[in-house]
Amino acid sequence: MDISPCFFYLFAGLAIAGSLFVILKKNPVSSAFSLILVFFSFAGIYALLDAHLVAAIQILVYAGAIMVLFIFVIMLLNSDVVSLDIARAGKIYRLLAVAAGALGLCVFVWAFRHNPPPKFTGNFTIDRIEAAGGNTRVISEMMFSEYILPFELTSVVLLVAIVGAVAIARRKPSQNESGGHNA
Repeated sequence: MDISPCFFYLFAGLAIAGSLFVILKKNPVSSAFSLILVFFSFAGIYALLDAHLVAAIQILVYAGAIMVLFIFVIMLLNSDVVSLDIARAGKIYRLLAVAAGALGLCVFVWAFRHNPPPKFTGNFTIDRIEAAGGNTRVISEMMFSEYILPFELTSVVLLVAIVGAVAIARRKPSQNESGGHNA
């Protein structure tokens, strides 16, 4: 596998910039669109790694379906109001947030450097995957046989989330709309 460092750095830079925009944008719809940029960047990296199925699924499922759901819920909840304004937060909260982020980054770098890379052992070696018909066939057979319960539970959780968002967004009618008049 020969990956072009130029394209990798391009997609990685776009993913990092999009991630920063997700956090720093005040408008939730703008943050959601920035997240779409991150998803497309990940799809580009997957395509560079010759994982074309994963890249296509990334675009179809995450950049397509999940983001439409996010934007629908954001607009349904009418959350144009900024709920967390970093500029109004006290200096101590900002300092704590930066310190927590720096600590998390240090822990991640330490763990990455001090742990050996994983050794891939098990039933699915490269030769066995090729003999079974390729990645797509092996993934689909496992997803719809051994992992069917988690797959179906995920769809139920998404359905419950949609119903919950609609229930939360439904507003109580005011007295004028319900027919009650004050004299």
